[in-house]
Amino acid sequence: MTAAAPSGEGVVVDSPRYRLELDGRGLRATLTSPAGDRWAVLRPLAALDRPDGVDETVSVASPRISRDGAATTITVERRSTVWDRAGVTLHCGEEAIEVRAWVAGSGRLADVHLLGGRSLIPGAPTGFLPSGSSFRTLFSPNPGDPARLVRAAGETAVVGVSGDEEPGRGHWFFTPAPLYLALTTAEGVSEPDDDVAGGWLGVAIAAPVGDLTFVQLTYQPADRAFSLRLDYEGHTRVDGEFTAPAVVLTPGMPDPYTGLRAHRADLVRRGAAPEPRPRAAPRWWSAPIFCGWGAQCHLAATTGRRAAELATQENYDRFLEHLEGHDVVPGTVVVDDKWQEAYGTCVPDPSKWPDLKGWIAGRHARGQHVLLWWKAWDAEGLPDDLCVRGPGGRPVVVDPSNPVAREALAEAVTRVLAPEGLDADGLKIDFTARTPSGRALSYRGPAWGVALLHELLAVVYAAAKAAKPDALVITHTPHPGFVDVTDMIRLNDMLRLKDPGPVPAVVPQMRYRANVVRAACPELLVETDDWCVPDRETWRAYQTIKHELGVPSLYYATHFDRTGEELALEDYEALRRLAELAGGAPAPAASGARRRG
Repeated sequence: MTAAAPSGEGVVVDSPRYRLELDGRGLRATLTSPAGDRWAVLRPLAALDRPDGVDETVSVASPRISRDGAATTITVERRSTVWDRAGVTLHCGEEAIEVRAWVAGSGRLADVHLLGGRSLIPGAPTGFLPSGSSFRTLFSPNPGDPARLVRAAGETAVVGVSGDEEPGRGHWFFTPAPLYLALTTAEGVSEPDDDVAGGWLGVAIAAPVGDLTFVQLTYQPADRAFSLRLDYEGHTRVDGEFTAPAVVLTPGMPDPYTGLRAHRADLVRRGAAPEPRPRAAPRWWSAPIFCGWGAQCHLAATTGRRAAELATQENYDRFLEHLEGHDVVPGTVVVDDKWQEAYGTCVPDPSKWPDLKGWIAGRHARGQHVLLWWKAWDAEGLPDDLCVRGPGGRPVVVDPSNPVAREALAEAVTRVLAPEGLDADGLKIDFTARTPSGRALSYRGPAWGVALLHELLAVVYAAAKAAKPDALVITHTPHPGFVDVTDMIRLNDMLRLKDPGPVPAVVPQMRYRANVVRAACPELLVETDDWCVPDRETWRAYQTIKHELGVPSLYYATHFDRTGEELALEDYEALRRLAELAGGAPAPAASGARRRG
């Protein structure tokens, strides 16, 4: 039972899971285990910066305490340099602490700092005051460095919708991942499900997806300290009162995956995500997939051409004929980058695909389904006035908040999937990490960041289902608020190819990613991906567990692109066994297939 009692001039909240002691000034809230082990010194401060000025706290009022049954609410109001009123409210329940920062006034949001703020308070230190931390290990559900599944608590972590292969931006495999982190005081942890004394503290951002108008959540470490930052980039307007998304702290999680399941349940209670229920899905969605990207990359390595130039009808016929010659007949074929003349219009490139509609019809006649790769955000071929624009009107990406742009997107999807169009069976959506980011960008609005990506995918998903109700839409967006715009989560690339040093182990990394998806979005199918494998030995090891993780995907036909090693007879035999283990729709029979040496 949660109880609150005065302690000197402060307040103590006791719970079966934690003890929170707030000092009399409202500047420090010491969070400990029920046994007294100190976890953190939370700062009931915030800084909701504006482009026209940073938010500094001039003074704080005495904490106000209220009780409602087993819960205790503590409000620390502060005087801000840029807002009319401001404060932080801590709602302390039996199992979790919810921290909400709020302001009143008018202005746009730049960076929003939570669990920390800038102090100009008389008698207190000046400058930025983060929360103190005794934590040593950090878990993020957003894959970054493939060599590690957890990291030191003194390292930065980012969860959001913007990233790439440039240094410091390699957090793009899931965009977005769940807005959830986990911290433990244990050291030497290498796997998220390692046994640790004292468990983990979950740190989650909880809000409906429409309220997630920031580009990313950043965990900002300091010397034995941390805070959180949400990057709004000046695109969210405050007129009156504004409350930032809740920070939910859940002590005592046995492992981060359990914490992710609890986070999903919390979002459901808040109406921010649907109840995870099994979905009725066509059987063919679970059939083994062949995606030609790896085979295209092998051709690129041997010809000196760009891989995107090699997505041709001739090459895909060659890839699939070779596989069929070894009795490997995928149920679903993905035609990858770049089959289209322009990314934004989705009109086939006639020099590469003289008859894509006929080709798809031919695959249908053989009992196979065809997905086409779709590049999110790319406006190639669309008018500039349908785009998010930079200074001087330069088009950056398509603007899904523009009604005319939404119509163009829906038309492109209909062109791909409708029976009177190409009659493809779904989309493999990529490059969601190209979500626009920047203060000087202009667009129709009002959504931005995570919410704007959801708006884009909502347009595409609705158009896909309208054109073909059983269309399969694959993304790499395992945030629970995105389950309504996807059917299957792709685990994404195994490696960051520009990383120096030894190549990391693939199997633990992909198992971790699948565990994240299953914990956060258990109703969605998982696509295992297959690119880019470091070598044949690693690829063979991954084949042995793919059926455990989800729908097996094959990206190669004859050779591996990174090493040039050739697939051997035993590899094709393993692929046939994998198809049997995976279940789903049976592969269509190979017509006159023969096994090649």
